Amino acid sequence: MTARANGLQQHADMLYRTAAECHRQHTRHAKLVDRRAPQDEQQWALEMAYMCDDLLGTALEGYEKAKGHSEGHADDAWWHRANMLWHASREYVRRHERCDGMSRRVGRQSPNRLAELTLNFDLEASALLALRMAADAYRVARPEAE
Repeated sequence: MTARANGLQQHADMLYRTAAECHRQHTRHAKLVDRRAPQDEQQWALEMAYMCDDLLGTALEGYEKAKGHSEGHADDAWWHRANMLWHASREYVRRHERCDGMSRRVGRQSPNRLAELTLNFDLEASALLALRMAADAYRVARPEAE
């Protein structure tokens, strides 16, 4: 493997670990909410999840800028799974940013606006699940990434 391909693989591994942690933190927050944990603990967990969202964006940019994308990886399972993870990460970040922006503007909203917000949160949850599935697929192709 060339140095460029190795650098790309390192960025893919970093993207995988960040995506897995992002999902873990969001799942942790959801469980605390379900258990009706103290409000402070829920807030701390949410802040950790948001920090992971920011780190996912940074890892995503690193993978996009990494050298070696143009080298022949068509036969490499890790490369295909890394690109699936890249797409899932982009979609999750996009959905999260949209929900974040919409929820900041919540105030006195019409029922249609609240329905749109609900739909967007559902789409964000779906994107988070797709992120987890892509991360799991990457881990299967490259277990040493953990």
